[in-house]
Amino acid sequence: MRFPRSAGILLHPTSLPGGFGIGDLNGSAFRFVDFLVESGQSLWQILPLGPTGYGDSPYACFSAFAGNPLLIDLARLAEEGDLDAAELADCPDFQADWVDFGPVITYKMEKLRQAARAFQQQASGERRAAFDRFCAEHAAWLDDYVLFMALKDDHDGHVWNTWERELALRQPEALAEARERLADAIFAQRYFQFQFFSQWERVKAYANERGVQIIGDIPIFVAYDSADVWANPDLFFLDENRLPTVVAGVPPDYFSPTGQLWGNPLYRWDLMAEQGYAWWIARIRQTFRMVDILRLDHFRGFAAYWEIPAGEPTAINGHWVTGPGDALFYALKDALGELPIIAEDLGHITEDVEALRVQFDLPGMKVLQFAFTMDASNPYLPHNLDANSVIYTGTHDNQTTMGWYWSREGEELERMRRYLGPVSEAVNWALMRMAYRSVSDIAVVPLQDVLGLGDEARMNSPGKLGGNWSWRYREEELLPQHRDALREMMLTYGRLAPQEKTERPTWM
Repeated sequence: MRFPRSAGILLHPTSLPGGFGIGDLNGSAFRFVDFLVESGQSLWQILPLGPTGYGDSPYACFSAFAGNPLLIDLARLAEEGDLDAAELADCPDFQADWVDFGPVITYKMEKLRQAARAFQQQASGERRAAFDRFCAEHAAWLDDYVLFMALKDDHDGHVWNTWERELALRQPEALAEARERLADAIFAQRYFQFQFFSQWERVKAYANERGVQIIGDIPIFVAYDSADVWANPDLFFLDENRLPTVVAGVPPDYFSPTGQLWGNPLYRWDLMAEQGYAWWIARIRQTFRMVDILRLDHFRGFAAYWEIPAGEPTAINGHWVTGPGDALFYALKDALGELPIIAEDLGHITEDVEALRVQFDLPGMKVLQFAFTMDASNPYLPHNLDANSVIYTGTHDNQTTMGWYWSREGEELERMRRYLGPVSEAVNWALMRMAYRSVSDIAVVPLQDVLGLGDEARMNSPGKLGGNWSWRYREEELLPQHRDALREMMLTYGRLAPQEKTERPTWM
């Protein structure tokens, strides 16, 4: 579907300011929405919101349906009576501009378990009724997820295929015994999800009421170490020991000469088709509870995906396999109606991928950092764009614009300078201006580019182990001049919502 001419900022909630070591759904989330509104933005793009596992990547979660407990605002739990505010005074002196995940996870999860015990013992009838309604409404995924997480904690975080065989294979008697033995831990996991969704829905409602829509993100594949694979092994290519026989990745590309070996188990699309794509319909429906617009990561995998034999050291020795194609998207439309979806169509794009995107009128993605690697025919240059697209200066996988610029050299740097022409502003603002004035229906820029930060603020380096997903901004870094300059560009390039275009704020 087509989107109105608009713009927004890419910022994952973990990058928000806050006093507990990681961005969460506290007052800074609401203040960031205020900043978006004041600067004329109508979109807030985030990364997947699921509970992160090994490597802390939001693209490798323990569930495709659950929310990340680390995003829960502890201060709000104190306001509700599940924590004593005085007990939060023992918070370690965490870094303000970087997430040190190990200590943060240890601290926050202990506080969350403490809050769950208090809720279990003393919650009012009204709050307990709301909790019970939530659990009943989400039972289709929640029951498996909470048991999976309780078992995972009981096994010191080890991957589920290393558990006792009867648990790994989900034998009913073993699962019944585990539910009884781990009842308190299971209750706590339910409480975490109840609180996450309660808090996130407040943030989303606040944004929506002020004209800001949330662009979410859904990875095409799920992590092997997830409730999704453990609870639905028949939907994936697994052997008799429930180990993957083939895994996902991408061939050599811009980011890596050996490709990217993601390692995710691959779907049995044939069986999913026989089931009417029920799992995918449930997954998309759940995601649209949390967001307004959905970016489908690795869209090309729905046309054809890169299949790598399990055990390969790199992604080089893979091959392309035909994906579900239009059958999946027709099933989604039949079940859920017209869906506001953005296709992440970066990388090795072939005619079948483009045809699938065009067939369902989905906007693709254009990244300005890719625009200067060749001559004027480069498809990412603004003069070559189609309006039904979303243009970015860079994504979470790219360098920041300033980091990218400082590392350019030779012909690529010269092509960029010629294309920009004489400029009187910093390069990050010049590239942002190029995105805003393009014909693309939507323009999105990472907050790092608004702030003019270098690669110390990069969110993710594909293929790099460790050190990713950690950047945070400080509240004082968002200045009035950022707000003013963004709004001026919104006015200049016609990206303000219609009702705003005639109303110039008093500070302009």
